[in-house]
Amino acid sequence: MIDREHALPVSRQVKLVGIARSSAYYQPQPVSEADLKPFLARFKGALHMRRHLERQAIMVPLFHLRHP
Repeated sequence: MIDREHALPVSRQVKLVGIARSSAYYQPQPVSEADLKPFLARFKGALHMRRHLERQAIMVPLFHLRHP
């Protein structure tokens, strides 16, 4: 979609496509299995997940669980 080698500058390309310039430069970071482990279990809601994480000494604000 965005060609960094093209004569048209990246800033102009993203403007034409209608995306943020930062999206053109975004490089996804790998997520470790340890970071994903708490989210692989099934939960009935944010409060249930929070209690589960607290039992494992992982403190996460409820806001982050409700609004990913």
